[in-house]
Amino acid sequence: RLAGIPALEQRLATLETRANRPAGGNPAPGEVPLERRAFTSFLRTGVERMQPEEVRALVIGDDTKGGYFAPPEVSAEILKDIIEFSPIRSLARVGSITAPSIVIPKRTSVPTAYWVGEDEDRDETTMSFGQIEIETHELACFVDISQRTLEDATNVEGEVMTELTAAFGRVEASALMLGNGVKKPMGLLAAPGVPGFANGHATTIQPDALVKLLYSLPAEYRRTGTWVMNSTTLGVVSTLKDGQGNYLWREAYAAGQPSTLLGRPVVDAVDMPDIAADAFPIIYGDFGTAYRIYDRVGMSVLRDPYTRATKGQIRFHARRRVGGGMVQPAALRKLKMATSV
Repeated sequence: RLAGIPALEQRLATLETRANRPAGGNPAPGEVPLERRAFTSFLRTGVERMQPEEVRALVIGDDTKGGYFAPPEVSAEILKDIIEFSPIRSLARVGSITAPSIVIPKRTSVPTAYWVGEDEDRDETTMSFGQIEIETHELACFVDISQRTLEDATNVEGEVMTELTAAFGRVEASALMLGNGVKKPMGLLAAPGVPGFANGHATTIQPDALVKLLYSLPAEYRRTGTWVMNSTTLGVVSTLKDGQGNYLWREAYAAGQPSTLLGRPVVDAVDMPDIAADAFPIIYGDFGTAYRIYDRVGMSVLRDPYTRATKGQIRFHARRRVGGGMVQPAALRKLKMATSV
């Protein structure tokens, strides 16, 4: 028999077994998909020591810049974990694209109607449109993991994911909040067009300013808004009272429910500025309407067994692409501290 025929027959038998399942070829409940098993083997042993069937599963996701794409469920878990570092992901609208950038149409003017008499001429009413382009930027890192950990760990994906999540999460969180758009996303606080609301004092948050800021937003954004600030500011705000001595802050009483400020939920974002002269320590609004985050499909991982071989470590290079940009700044308000006391 020709070389390779037995392996091919086994491959066909496996595919036939899957195809005959009631689920239409999907893995049985509890069974780890072939692509995920292959990726785990790749992390643990490298391509050279993998079974041919697993190597073929990896080639499907071969990245043109080297390395292999992580299976979708692995990438999704990493992005889910990144929310712990980058809470803006839980507030903004997030999507995936397969192109270097995405162009979003934006209406720049609205039709205007006129009162007219019975026989008067009607003026033409037109609308104009512009566009916003959000580019994706590359985020890269590498982590070193001991060969022993890779050999002994029962969840090798988890070991690698933990390191990658921390590395990607901290950098992404900072960029989505403060990025200037140069080789990184345009962050929420750096994006032009978000109205600032004067606090009236340089170092003390004014309760009346928070109330006025809240109601300065159109009702459609105000009803769905969220407060974002860091934990230091949050500690200060939680002590504020209105003119009748009632706290503006309401602690959450049910598990899984957020605490509220003036009836709206609060999110702790470590990259928000502290309370200081000329700073913007608080931002409020409908982030899902205001801000977009786009992930380039797939996260690639390159296994390097040589660079740290003398230390008994394997180096994993990871890269992905993410873009962020403001699309509706009118849906947000920033609290602006006074320049001086």
